[in-house]
Amino acid sequence: MEERKVLVAGGNLLQAHTWKGMLETCGITVELRGEALMGGVGELPVDMQTVELWVAESQLEQAQTQLALLDAEQPQWQCLQCHECNEASFELCWNCGAERSESHH
Repeated sequence: MEERKVLVAGGNLLQAHTWKGMLETCGITVELRGEALMGGVGELPVDMQTVELWVAESQLEQAQTQLALLDAEQPQWQCLQCHECNEASFELCWNCGAERSESHH
């Protein structure tokens, strides 16, 4: 079996699933590790509260490129109601709950 490498490690489970789905759409096999430990947030040490995306070593460069493109294609957007900046993946403003506008930050 081919050696696997950590592509991304962090504590955001929703983001990890989003990236996993996007990478799999591009034909990259992704393994999500650490998801079961996220239920222990607040009880487990911080270094154990990590979600990791692992890919085959031969697909690592392609996966890194795809993640970079994802960031480049989705700029933050500014809410027209409260003027708060929101991440590209948000459909509603995190601050006031208003629907996403077409005005980009």
